[in-house]
Amino acid sequence: MAGLSLYFEDGHDDLDDFGFDDYGSECDGIRITAFLDAGQDNLTPLGRLEKYAFSENVFNRQIVARGLLDVLREFSDNENDFISVMETVARMSEDGEPSVRAELMEQIPNIAMFLHENRPNFPEAFSRYLVPIVVRYLTDPNNQVRKTSQAALLVLLEQGLMSKADMEGKVCPVILELTEPSSDDDYKIEAVAIMCKLVTMLTKDTVEHLLLLRFCELCSDVKLFQVRKVCAANFGEFCSIVGQEATEKLLMPKFFDLCSDSLWGIRKACAECFMVVSNCTSPEVRRTKLSPLFINLISDQSRWVRQAAFQSLGRFISTFANPSITGLHFCEDGTLREIQKICSGSHRQEMTTSNSSNSRNASIDGSPHSLIQSHSEQQQSTPVLTGPPSHPPEGSSSTQTQEDGIRLGHPEHSAPLSHQQTDECTMFNSFNFWRASLPDITEELELLQEEKRDEVIEKRDETMRETEGEGKEDVPSLDSQGPATSSQIQKVLDCLQPHLDDPDVQAQVKVLSAALKAAQLESETEDADESVSENNGSTGSPTSDELSAMSELSLTDAETSDLPSSSPVPVDDSEHSPEESVLIENVEEDKDSDTAKMCEEEKSKFQNVIPQQLLDQYLSMTDPARAQTVDTEIAKHCAFSLPGVALTLGRQNWHCLKDTYETLATDVQWKVRRTLAFSIHELAVILGDQLTAADLVPIFNGFLKDLDEVRIGVLKHLYDFLKLLHADKRREYLYQLQEFMVTDNSRNWRFRYELAEQLILIIELYSHSDVYDYLRQIALNLCSDKVSEVRWISYKLVVEILQKLYACEAHDLGLNFINELIMRFCHCPKWVGRQAFAFICQAIVEEDCMPMDQFAQHLLPSLLSLSSDPVPNVRVLVAKALRQSVLEKPYFKDPGSAYSDELEEALSELRMDKDRDVRFFATLDPNRNVMDTAALI
Repeated sequence: MAGLSLYFEDGHDDLDDFGFDDYGSECDGIRITAFLDAGQDNLTPLGRLEKYAFSENVFNRQIVARGLLDVLREFSDNENDFISVMETVARMSEDGEPSVRAELMEQIPNIAMFLHENRPNFPEAFSRYLVPIVVRYLTDPNNQVRKTSQAALLVLLEQGLMSKADMEGKVCPVILELTEPSSDDDYKIEAVAIMCKLVTMLTKDTVEHLLLLRFCELCSDVKLFQVRKVCAANFGEFCSIVGQEATEKLLMPKFFDLCSDSLWGIRKACAECFMVVSNCTSPEVRRTKLSPLFINLISDQSRWVRQAAFQSLGRFISTFANPSITGLHFCEDGTLREIQKICSGSHRQEMTTSNSSNSRNASIDGSPHSLIQSHSEQQQSTPVLTGPPSHPPEGSSSTQTQEDGIRLGHPEHSAPLSHQQTDECTMFNSFNFWRASLPDITEELELLQEEKRDEVIEKRDETMRETEGEGKEDVPSLDSQGPATSSQIQKVLDCLQPHLDDPDVQAQVKVLSAALKAAQLESETEDADESVSENNGSTGSPTSDELSAMSELSLTDAETSDLPSSSPVPVDDSEHSPEESVLIENVEEDKDSDTAKMCEEEKSKFQNVIPQQLLDQYLSMTDPARAQTVDTEIAKHCAFSLPGVALTLGRQNWHCLKDTYETLATDVQWKVRRTLAFSIHELAVILGDQLTAADLVPIFNGFLKDLDEVRIGVLKHLYDFLKLLHADKRREYLYQLQEFMVTDNSRNWRFRYELAEQLILIIELYSHSDVYDYLRQIALNLCSDKVSEVRWISYKLVVEILQKLYACEAHDLGLNFINELIMRFCHCPKWVGRQAFAFICQAIVEEDCMPMDQFAQHLLPSLLSLSSDPVPNVRVLVAKALRQSVLEKPYFKDPGSAYSDELEEALSELRMDKDRDVRFFATLDPNRNVMDTAALI
């Protein structure tokens, strides 16, 4: 090895066997630094390093560069030699061969880490010798060398090896030079990319003073779209570093320009980083400027931009979240907790307005200017919701009108908090916030109906007299004493045929045609007709089927008619019989009621926490048309961000998302349902127990019967969801826990493992009797699983059940359970069961699940009987249980204990066991840390 030559004739591929990556200085094989050993040339090690580092053979120089770290370690004991090596490295960095320079640069991070560890000996070596190499290689003409230097620079910053002075004085000036307008295009594109990556590792002052203005200039680069695209993709990182003030003052104008760029790739990058940018702005800017900008992106002409915008929509909405509105906050461990309320005297006041009404949700920052501006924006966008009624309704006093005006028109100037602590149902009823209360006109309606009924009867009598007096039956009348028959309606239609030119007659014919169809359906069931006739009496009103049929027809007519759909069809009552007039009036009333119902459903979607357009776009993500025109997985993105949107809106606005959530829960794609299943426990925290029981529990029940891919999401957070339910509702799921034992694929053992883990937590939610009746059998079945990992976690479940029984002083149930464990495991014909019994006994003693006298009486004799088991694996765990757990308890450790003799005798036999492992654990010091024997189970 002393005279090993670094020249190989076989080619470059064979050199990989001698590379630094494969052989280190501790390797017994070939060392890269073998050329430093004494040879026939009588040169010193430094001389040989010089010889091969500047050899004419490229391969020799490559190997020297690859082994520089080991070379430095060889000479680290002598400072002069070390400095000589560093100077050699600096000279090697000027090698004309790109492969040598790239090889050298790959070793720079490793060398820098070595120098950092030995900083007391070489404090300035890295900054003096290596940093200039990295900086110079950033402008190297070879692309591979530049890429390697950029990667090395990022590693140095991530590891914290480069000082702030070196960054500001050496690295940043080079980056600024490369991003000059006159710089080469390739260099500029790479420099922008490396600058954007460096931002996250630099301080705020460094970015603001050196890079921020140049970044703003690059965002407006007209020549290279690649530069603008890199800036757009990393825009959020710059905003996060420089903070809110610099973002709104300098970066926001550039962001607006990038969002309206002519290239869709740049607009798409803006949509992807929209949430991060929004987090760095004030609530006022977020609502007034960013929201309209995002609406433009979500309606962009490019499908890819719309797709990215919809994917970011939920995350952008989540930036509007305010703990004072939601009543929830994130703890340090990442869990979502409800803000505690403070009750004082007769007035209940909260530290934060977690249950504030919808009318106060618009203002976030609390400044008077923002309050007024927020309210004016709401009036412009949703005048129906926020504007007060132009005329007060009849029957309402002026005082009530003024109160409504304050509540509706000026939500930010509402009464103090103590005056708003009303009933939650009344406070958050959206009906109260879009219109003034309607007066009670029930009595007036009854009087009008009686007057109209009298008029109808008088007109009918007059018509009958005229018809009888003339002796004509050209236009037959409909019997008002019961529902009109199909024959009577048909006669009326036949008589009206000659007058079809009149539009009024046409409308009448359409109504009667619908009534004819309904009457024909009714004629099929004569008994039903008789009951309907008796109920109607002399009212002359049509049946419910007639009304529904005529209602559908009237809505269709309103759409196809030349008249405006909002105005009723003009009908001249003088040309109609009284019965026909009643039919038409009923149809119009039904149409008005259906229209009012549709308006109620639409208005229930309104809120004022976020701009309504954002919510409307989010709710439209479940539209099947979106999957065709935007993204096939848009429903999955909607489901993924739904908890964040629900948190932002607060539980008082859950009605806006309820229908969307139910639609997603029944989506045909199991990935969508799986996403909801994994987050349903978080949504339950957001909504509270009442809404959870009403709206989430039915969906949760559906997930329990879904595919395993969906059920696993429910199972992983089963405890988190059940603990939020009331005790009576929670108890219903005891009957369904057994269903988790059945899976679509029996090989899916991780599903059963997760079930055992959740049951360990769920035990605390139920009484000891419920645990014994329902969870005990599931635990015993899991203990007999084919997979050892499932059995191992199930043994811990058994121990927790036994601890629960004795903690609740249910000694009879505990004794029954112990006897069942002895019969199932201690007397098991398979050695795995007997081994499990030894493990369970040890866990019971270590966890103090029961009094030691009870353990000695009921479990210890069976455990001692296994000390002579024919299977060594069983005796190993028995020896471990006795030596490390049982004998460490004072109850058994006392020399006067009644069981000390039996224990010592059993241990003596185990110490002389023929198996080496058994002897080891029988004589092992309990305080000694040994390997886990769980693998033996």
